[in-house]
Amino acid sequence: MRGVAEQALLQREWSETAELRAPGFERDRERVVQARAFRRLAGKTQVFTSRESDHFRSRLTHTIEVVQIAREVARCLGLNEELVETLALVHDIGHPPFGHAGERALDQCLRKHGLRFDHNLHALRIVEHFEDWYAAHRGLNLTLGVREGIVKHSRDYSAIDYPALQPYFLNQRPPLEAQLIDLADEIAYLTADLDDGVESGLLEIEHICANIGIMGRAYEKVQEIHPGVSQKFHFHEALQLMQSELTCDLIENTAANVMQHRLRSLDDVRNCPERVATFSPAMEAQRQEEKAYLYGKLYTCDFLEAEHSKAEHVVTTLFQFYMQDPSRMPAGYIEESAVDGLPRTVADYIAGMTDNYILQQFWIASKLRR
Repeated sequence: MRGVAEQALLQREWSETAELRAPGFERDRERVVQARAFRRLAGKTQVFTSRESDHFRSRLTHTIEVVQIAREVARCLGLNEELVETLALVHDIGHPPFGHAGERALDQCLRKHGLRFDHNLHALRIVEHFEDWYAAHRGLNLTLGVREGIVKHSRDYSAIDYPALQPYFLNQRPPLEAQLIDLADEIAYLTADLDDGVESGLLEIEHICANIGIMGRAYEKVQEIHPGVSQKFHFHEALQLMQSELTCDLIENTAANVMQHRLRSLDDVRNCPERVATFSPAMEAQRQEEKAYLYGKLYTCDFLEAEHSKAEHVVTTLFQFYMQDPSRMPAGYIEESAVDGLPRTVADYIAGMTDNYILQQFWIASKLRR
């Protein structure tokens, strides 16, 4: 299905007369990688902050891992690899500092003003508005295919609730290239978060293997192949085996779905009654088991809950500070507030911060509030 209806997906909001060095989705990829918001991912929390160890994943290193998995899936399914790579690179660009704790805090702040924070929609605002480098237009002028994928790769939006998103085919399924990104993301973090959890000392290898079926079986296979080596090597090999099993299942089951629904065009994919990129039922059950384990034993453990509380306090305090004194924001944001309103503009400013920068601003705000 490679290249299906690609011309429609290649449309840009602003016409560009010259094809520069890279065409189509390749040009989008270059623009995403060169964006400031992309570079800031290096300073944003995935699960653990860089203050605890240099070895933990950041949003940027997580993104690179998602790219590797997504490209493998796309290659095996004969999809457009350049579109898939671009979507993988941009999929987390809208995340605020402190990971999901920061997102929850911003959302709670905005709810009080009748608004919401959604990192997918914020990512769209970034690429359409905040990355301002070109003389002819604001934003990166990305193709329709990439912008649609930013919006719809992980969830569907109602045209009634989100009328501004109507150009992104809200009543239809996204292309397969977009559908697979969310599952490549899941494969990446299910593997990486176990790794970082053990590195942190919060998870134990024996407990993981006893409670996550897919990891237990992978670990036993590795022990048989490499007897007598250190536990850390068994664990790392088992993680790679688990990732491979998840990836292969996604490829095989998605290919089977394409055959079952007789999908031959992008229109067929768009009008399919369900998403086509899925795990098999058996693998989905294993994925849910591991996800439940991570939520119960890692994401909500006492140490990380304390970190989340600190993060939410920092975000909430700083949001209130800028609401009370907008002049403390850069001049450009003050100008934006006249158009988008102060609450949305404050959220935009905070969402763009790295972990270290928001802590610096929190310290400044705390000194001024005394």
